Amino acid sequence: MRNMKIFLVVMILGLATILAACGNSTSESSSGGGSSEYPQFITIGGATSGGTFFLLANAMAQLIGEEFPEIDANAQSTPGSPVILENIQKGNAEMGVAQAGVAKEAYEGTGQFEGNQMDKITQITYLFPNVMQFAVRKDAGIKSVEDFVGKRIAVGASGSATEINAQELLQVADITYEDITPEYTSESQSVELLRNRQADGANMIASLGSSNMLDLMSSGDFEILEFDEEIVKKLAEEVNIAYYPFTIPADTYPNQPEPLETFAVANWLHGSSEMSEDFVYEFLTVLYENKQDLVDIHIAAENINLENALDGKTIPLHPGAIKYFEEQGLEIDE
Repeated sequence: MRNMKIFLVVMILGLATILAACGNSTSESSSGGGSSEYPQFITIGGATSGGTFFLLANAMAQLIGEEFPEIDANAQSTPGSPVILENIQKGNAEMGVAQAGVAKEAYEGTGQFEGNQMDKITQITYLFPNVMQFAVRKDAGIKSVEDFVGKRIAVGASGSATEINAQELLQVADITYEDITPEYTSESQSVELLRNRQADGANMIASLGSSNMLDLMSSGDFEILEFDEEIVKKLAEEVNIAYYPFTIPADTYPNQPEPLETFAVANWLHGSSEMSEDFVYEFLTVLYENKQDLVDIHIAAENINLENALDGKTIPLHPGAIKYFEEQGLEIDE
């Protein structure tokens, strides 16, 4: 009987040890930033359907579905970068394509994000430049941003990154919405306003070669406004360091025989800090090995290269991205 009691005590202690170990293992595997557990679902935020953000988000979701069949991945259409980042912060999305400048303000809780700091967003990899292509009617008399005064300007959908870009451009020129007639429209709606002479100019910040810009420029009735070096310098120094000078090559669009000076902001893939380090590392491996799959969807993906993978970084990288890029020989400046 005494031996039986000893045996039972040993069995109970052994079982308790096993359960404790399992509990610790479960706790470790369910935590982000270093866990080897892959997510069951991945939602990647893009902007409006048909736009570059959404097309690339959808292409990445398809890539995940092919390379990680155990993960249910999908793309999510949203009004733009602010909502994409907010969804990541709130756990309604795991990743998303968003402007790096908007991410900086969201992460720091500045600008329109004052009082709404987003501390769970991280950056994963640079994707492509968002180029300011401000389309104006040739007969509207607009040769500089100062000429916006008194004009009807399509600034972008309300609360979108496009509208933020318009506000910041006006800010450095000491122009407010009271000085213009703002129209809060999507890119396609802005095109219609221009065509119907219901707008004099439109903020068409997007990837080079966008279908809407190709369509507009083919008519010969519109042109792309140039911005001088001083405007771009003020944007970077006084508003957001994410802005930088950019030259649109000649013949990018019909009826555009000369290169045009403007500015751009980097678009990045952003992700939740709660995603596991292992998954983000493996995803980047797959992404860079299968880049052509994204290029086949949109030419903007040609910009995804290790040489510029960290261009325009504005907030901390995800640990999985740090691991991947360090293995590729890149220096990480945090």
